Amino acid sequence: MPYPYLLFDADNTLFDFDQAERNAHLLLCRAHGLAFSEEGYQLYHKCNADLWRDFDRGLCTKEYLLVERFRRYLAITGERADPEALNRDHLRALGEGAMLLPGAEELCRVLSRDHRLYLLTNAVASVQKARFANSAIAPYFQGAFISEEVGVGKPDPAYFDYVFHAVPGLARDNALVIGDSLTSDIQGANNAGLPCCWFNPKGQPRPQGLRIDYEIRTLEELYAIV
Repeated sequence: MPYPYLLFDADNTLFDFDQAERNAHLLLCRAHGLAFSEEGYQLYHKCNADLWRDFDRGLCTKEYLLVERFRRYLAITGERADPEALNRDHLRALGEGAMLLPGAEELCRVLSRDHRLYLLTNAVASVQKARFANSAIAPYFQGAFISEEVGVGKPDPAYFDYVFHAVPGLARDNALVIGDSLTSDIQGANNAGLPCCWFNPKGQPRPQGLRIDYEIRTLEELYAIV
């Protein structure tokens, strides 16, 4: 087999983070007396996504972005609430959302028979550990590397160096990075000299300047690659 070691991203690669995030935002609005609407949710989503892109580029810390996203959201909506309390309750709600994308459980179950699976994620440690522990895919993984615990995140080469040192037998010619994020997963694989597979279910155009070894629209397409 070409890739006995499979290094999976978590959110929107295996976990349905979009649905978990929407549910968490709804619960948050109800608990704090904020208005919930599709327009308001998309506004929060943009504030959050912009800051995560800054984090991937090393422009801000995770601690900063977690609260700042709610500061920006409230500044635009004009509503009054405590950003730190919003973040705390949001993370708690996210940690309870272990929904998987279609085909993820079956994929991990089948591949774990003759591959070694690892989870590589930049997500908040408390959230990801709770979601992963409560998920149906946890038994199929050999380990999880969460950026907060590693001390550095994707796409920094130091993150992948840590994984190489922690996983016996892992090498740049026997592992495949699978993820949906161009800025963290694919850029990280490029930085670390690892083969990569872009999970692109929405059919977004390929960017210039990034090496993408494989591209899949559904998780089932991964079988033919590994």
